[in-house]
Amino acid sequence: MFEAFQLPEEHVAVREAVRAVCDGKVAPNAAAADETGEFPQASYDALRAADFHAPHVPVEYGGAGADALATAIVIEEVARACASSSLIPAVNKLGTMPLLLAASDELKRRYLPPVAKGDAMFSYCLSEPEAGSDAAGMKTRAELDGDTWVLNGVKRWITNAGVSEYYTVFAVTDPAARSRGISAFVVEKSDPGVTFGAPEKKLGIKGSPTREVYFDDVRIPANRIIGEPGTGFGTAMRTLDHTRVTIAAQALGIAQGALDFALGYVQERKQFGKAIADFQGIQFMLADMGMKLEAARQLTYAAAGKSERGEKDLTYFGAAAKCFASDAAMQITTDAVQLLGGYGYTKDFPLERMMRDAKITQIYEGTNQVQRIVMARQLLNG
Repeated sequence: MFEAFQLPEEHVAVREAVRAVCDGKVAPNAAAADETGEFPQASYDALRAADFHAPHVPVEYGGAGADALATAIVIEEVARACASSSLIPAVNKLGTMPLLLAASDELKRRYLPPVAKGDAMFSYCLSEPEAGSDAAGMKTRAELDGDTWVLNGVKRWITNAGVSEYYTVFAVTDPAARSRGISAFVVEKSDPGVTFGAPEKKLGIKGSPTREVYFDDVRIPANRIIGEPGTGFGTAMRTLDHTRVTIAAQALGIAQGALDFALGYVQERKQFGKAIADFQGIQFMLADMGMKLEAARQLTYAAAGKSERGEKDLTYFGAAAKCFASDAAMQITTDAVQLLGGYGYTKDFPLERMMRDAKITQIYEGTNQVQRIVMARQLLNG
């Protein structure tokens, strides 16, 4: 791997440690998770044992306290081995980021330590059947009844639903106020009235369950609100500013895995009496793949630095990194399949899986069309 800038030693050490775990204990499960559509429990156990399942949780809550760049590197390396498994650290960060940004200390101390220990996972419930890109159009309601909130509604496309114990749920508390009438809550899997739909039948990331989550008169204590009433939508958008970096990192890892495999293959595969790597047409494809990947990596790492420092232009850089890296990953994995020819189109090799897995990075946490809208608004607003 080429690096435009030398990473600090501690980040290099993180990469080496995660890669060792993933090569030995995550990659071997990737094909089976894709084939069966089952959550890769063995991979989760391996990541948990090495403290890579939720590395971002601060030390004060029992976590590893990894900074945003280290967390991105963890996700990148897990995705290189298995995209589905990379959604363990990625979605743990997505689900808990609203707490880190806006929750009371009481709520943080109750819900972050179990995630840090690996006793629970955390999911994020924003999208709905009729509220995807238009998240402010959500219909899920939360009404205050004495000292409890009562939630009713449905959330769709929820990653790791049914596996996670905890859920950050966004619901309308003041219908007249639109986005300023949305609040955020912590809901537990065991709360009466919480149920799950059947797993979605997806193109990729099949080892990460995606389900609808239903709330039928779910009563939760009033103190499980995250921040003040009406601040939920702002918290959701601030969360995505940070976590789009993790999707960029996931895209990097998928693309790196595809490029690594393709490089090995073209040097071994012989046609017309020589390795196909000796043909200029192949070399040009490899050069473009490497160039796009490294450009995406540098943009992603720059965005991670801005996430860690909480800089004002994170919204722009988070969107840019997610958009550029996911577009690059789709192109790189497609080209990698092409380099293997007919073999790339079969499940005997991992590239068709990587190509399918890459596609979702252009869609979730805001489609790349939405990312371009976000970037344009940032540019126009100066």
